[in-house]
Amino acid sequence: TNTCNQAVLRGKRQSVDMAQEFVNSKIQPGKVVVFIKPTCPYCKKTQELLGQLPFKQGVLEFVDITATSDTNEIQDYLLQLTGARTVPRVFLGKDCIGGCSDLVNMQQNGELLKRLKEIGALQ
Repeated sequence: TNTCNQAVLRGKRQSVDMAQEFVNSKIQPGKVVVFIKPTCPYCKKTQELLGQLPFKQGVLEFVDITATSDTNEIQDYLLQLTGARTVPRVFLGKDCIGGCSDLVNMQQNGELLKRLKEIGALQ
């Protein structure tokens, strides 16, 4: 059973590594990336809010974390990275600003447009 356990752990570790690489490959300076689950109402609200803004081509990306078998590992890594494993997780460049309510607050106080202009995300 020892070799069996080692194989399971090795598989788990590969899954964790793949999840980290996947997340890290998405988070880029000058990009806006939102990790979502398609059935989540807060994710839909976030998509609607961001969809109304004049982003440059290719700057805004929604990443469906359920489209991979590593969903749990991705959420665990988001927890390490941002302090929460809930979706949506919104990144402006390399900074995680939080989730849907954080985004709404930033939009209402003008901070969102300011930050998006700072990273050159808007047309």
